[in-house]
Amino acid sequence: MNTHQTETRKPVRIWVDGCFDMMHYGHANALRQAKEMGDYLVVGVHSDAEIAKNKGPTVMREEERYAAVAACKWVDEVVPDAPYFTTVDILRKHNIDFCVHGDDITTMADGTDCYQAVKDAGLYRECKRTQGVSTTELVGRMLLMTRDHHKRRMSAGASSLSSFNSEDLGSFSRGIRRTTVSHFLPTSKRIVQFSEGREPAENDKVVYVDGAFDLFHVGHIEFLKRAKALGDFLVVGVHDDQTVNAIKGANHPLMNLHERALSVLACKYVDEVIIGAPYSVTEDVLNKEYKVHVVAHGNTATEPDLDGSDAYELPKQRGIYVEIENPNSTLTTQGIIDRIIENRFVFEERQRRKGAKAALEAEKEANEKKAKATTAAAQ
Repeated sequence: MNTHQTETRKPVRIWVDGCFDMMHYGHANALRQAKEMGDYLVVGVHSDAEIAKNKGPTVMREEERYAAVAACKWVDEVVPDAPYFTTVDILRKHNIDFCVHGDDITTMADGTDCYQAVKDAGLYRECKRTQGVSTTELVGRMLLMTRDHHKRRMSAGASSLSSFNSEDLGSFSRGIRRTTVSHFLPTSKRIVQFSEGREPAENDKVVYVDGAFDLFHVGHIEFLKRAKALGDFLVVGVHDDQTVNAIKGANHPLMNLHERALSVLACKYVDEVIIGAPYSVTEDVLNKEYKVHVVAHGNTATEPDLDGSDAYELPKQRGIYVEIENPNSTLTTQGIIDRIIENRFVFEERQRRKGAKAALEAEKEANEKKAKATTAAAQ
């Protein structure tokens, strides 16, 4: 018998659940933190009906939300139609060691803490909530689209969102914590946390795609999946705010450059991101950092560069340009915005309801922290 044999450690299975509406880098960062606490991450995603009952209407449909979560690089398994109230039974059913949630309280429609049962059972852990973004804030940004926020002249290098007036956002987000104009400050640490950190192998086929990737959605995800299938290493160029604004018009982008880049980096099909890539594919893009073998683009019309030239002229000349058929091409960033605008009154009411609910959750959270502090002081 080998005395050096050791027992194989049982993998630690983590549970996270949520709505994951308009899956953004804040969601991804929570999933990243949860995955670091164990080995296998199971994510429960609530149905449209459950969310409508406890929170209000969703922007993205449940199948779209399931797919968006499944594409996150830290997620191992998705459980559709997860209950809004997290029970010990659901954790046992999926062989979960403990549940993870952000350091803020989430409540049912009746004010009950969604995680009270698992807290009482000692199966609850917390991760740090990502500052500066929420689905509610993104909906608020879209509700302001008709106000032409980009037409207020942007200074060079300014965030595309700096033109939002915080009072305007407040009119749609009254009482909602952290739901103001984006003050997201990117750090090298966060970018490193989201990065794969690997280089292409010597014989890897490098594929390059680029775009705005605003309000990162399943249409983008399916495109990136198909692009990755063309090679071994996928590099994604994300255009800066000024470029997107100049090409797409006065109201774009909704998310700033680093918000969009982090959303792309969180996708499991992506190996590397060029932050602030040029609109036209240049010699530097093709050969400076990586030797690009394929440049791919969706089979949709491409706007010319500001000088009227074809943005993909160079890869076309070299015979490395490929068009990708995307079955989700009907889902676009503008299509998501249209969902909000067409149902404006419904979503404005959602914002107001969310504001009132958030105020109650904030009070509950403050009371809970006060009680914990009192207990700690007495010990």
